[in-house]
Amino acid sequence: QVHLVESGGGSVHAGDSLRLSCTGSGLNFNRTAMAWFGQVPGKEREFVAGISWIGGTLKYADSVKGRFTISRDNALNMVYLQMNTLVPEDTGVYYCAATQEAVRPPLSAEAYHHWGQGTQVTVSS
Repeated sequence: QVHLVESGGGSVHAGDSLRLSCTGSGLNFNRTAMAWFGQVPGKEREFVAGISWIGGTLKYADSVKGRFTISRDNALNMVYLQMNTLVPEDTGVYYCAATQEAVRPPLSAEAYHHWGQGTQVTVSS
């Protein structure tokens, strides 16, 4: 059974940084595309960042380019999201997502088959 567990969320002020972590189990992590999605109440989950099997392909939403960095450590079954220069609009629940049916990370939430429980990020002005 696949499990994804996120950690690292919290409440910060605008301009601060956070590092989200996601650990995966029950899957071949070396052959899994990973992504982070964000969601606010009343809206669908939106793609934030994605990374291919061994990190050769990185994708970012336009709103986070230059501020967020996704990375992975396949030896530890971990994926990270370094969030710098946070703004209030970054507030939401952040989910770790995984798919073993694509090498490069898809942008659509429907393409991911495994999800974590989410971690809350709150950025105050």
